[in-house]
Amino acid sequence: MKRIVILGDGMADLPIPELDNKTLLMAAKTPAMDQIARKGQNGIFKTIPDDMPTGSAVANLSVLGYDPHISFQGRGVLEAASLGIDLKDNELAMRMNLITIENSCIRSHSAGHITSEEAKILVNDLNTHFKSEFRLYPGLSYRHILIMPDGHPGIICSPPHDHLGEAVEPLLVQADKPETRETADKLNQLIRESWKLLEDHPINQKRRVKGLLPATSIWPWSPGKKPKMQTLENRFGVRGAAISAVDLIKGLAVYAGMDVISVEGATGLYDTNYEGKADAALDALENHDFVFVHVEAADEAGHEKNLNLKMQCIEKLDQRLVGRILDGIKSRHIEATVAVLPDHPTPVAHGAHTRDPVPVAIWNPKKSADGVTVFDEQSARAGRLGFMEGDEFIRRVFDFE
Repeated sequence: MKRIVILGDGMADLPIPELDNKTLLMAAKTPAMDQIARKGQNGIFKTIPDDMPTGSAVANLSVLGYDPHISFQGRGVLEAASLGIDLKDNELAMRMNLITIENSCIRSHSAGHITSEEAKILVNDLNTHFKSEFRLYPGLSYRHILIMPDGHPGIICSPPHDHLGEAVEPLLVQADKPETRETADKLNQLIRESWKLLEDHPINQKRRVKGLLPATSIWPWSPGKKPKMQTLENRFGVRGAAISAVDLIKGLAVYAGMDVISVEGATGLYDTNYEGKADAALDALENHDFVFVHVEAADEAGHEKNLNLKMQCIEKLDQRLVGRILDGIKSRHIEATVAVLPDHPTPVAHGAHTRDPVPVAIWNPKKSADGVTVFDEQSARAGRLGFMEGDEFIRRVFDFE
């Protein structure tokens, strides 16, 4: 039996007045996800423990069955792994956004979704200028990596996507203990210096002329050191593959011992190559036991508080990826368990992650359906799987109940 998990990042939501108090999953047209719910078993899954940050790293660790209390060391280390950066035990890794600061407030967590080509020039120029103990590595779009030897992970950082429109100064890196003061001070000095270097950079001048937001600051957050994780093959005896445009997921896959499959045109946004991801997943099932397909688009729309765009992202995921995978499994005569879920909600009402449980549907053709007919936050609560947490979801996918 093959297994495939399709994850729509952040697609869960809250009831929305403009949609007659339905959530987006309730209002959207999702016949493929509904088919999985109708033929399978349903439940809700608490992916983010109450004492953990509401980030995608924590949520996706839970989805793959890892205890984030043990394995979570910040998303920076995971994204570093995806870029092939071999961390030393003494090195602190951080996610580093390129952001837009306007009127002393965070205007955009993504510098207007700056292109990877533009961002690479900016990050490399910053790296050349600093020539210090910090190392900067360009990633995808606004998502990059900062490495600090002997940095202390116990600093307090603010994810920029959770603080849009807020004043910058209170959000700078803070030290909660005397031993973390030096790390915090050095990082804040780096941030402030980036303001001067980026303000009149030719890339930003060109973006302004085009009416695009400039990248006016670096923003390091989510600090951590190299984690220790057992592979999925060692834990469950499965050979896995991951498909995602996001460095965080690719890095998690590296530490989980999964093969990372790249798809041309996978952007992490609404214009991602849904069909390419679906076809790559079907192909990967030929020589893998488990394939994890991650799609970021709905999460980004949620952060932008864009209801219509998030609706489009959910429907495109369903029609162009989930449906294509279901058709491909049938036409290729593949016996497979198929699961679909978000990792966490990203409500358009406030544009930030929440820790509310998410709906789950798992279709194992060898098991009877539970009577749930549609896939959404409310309907899933009536399913046979009930309330799940910890590694319960992935154990059900692998049939290790």
